[in-house]
Amino acid sequence: MKKMRMSQLLRGTFVVLLATMFIGFVSSCSKDDDDDNTPGSGKSHKVVFKAIASTGADIDVAVYGIDGNPTTASSLSGTTWTSPEVTSEAGAYNANVAVNAIGVDASATLKVQIWVDGELKKEGTSSGQYLSASASYTF
Repeated sequence: MKKMRMSQLLRGTFVVLLATMFIGFVSSCSKDDDDDNTPGSGKSHKVVFKAIASTGADIDVAVYGIDGNPTTASSLSGTTWTSPEVTSEAGAYNANVAVNAIGVDASATLKVQIWVDGELKKEGTSSGQYLSASASYTF
């Protein structure tokens, strides 16, 4: 008799466990939405890359792009540089920029920025006489 009760108890526990798992599965799936929140999904963006160096520094070269499609701007000069506006494709994943400059001394600075749809999204800095700053932004 004791063995029969133990068997029934185990079966009952197993049924309750299965029922709990089933209810948990159904209730968790009912809260799912079909929005795709993964980076790179969604709409296109207007992207502008900028570089600002300290007084007396000279920006030399900039490499910028979206999703591994780089553009190189060389033979630059001056303390500021701005890329033309780049429109990303709807499924673009990230934007990258790297800029090199030469400062007048070890206290020189260089700042690069990524602007997306008119908002500053990412910034990178460098200091020293030989400057190299980069930034990367995931949409």
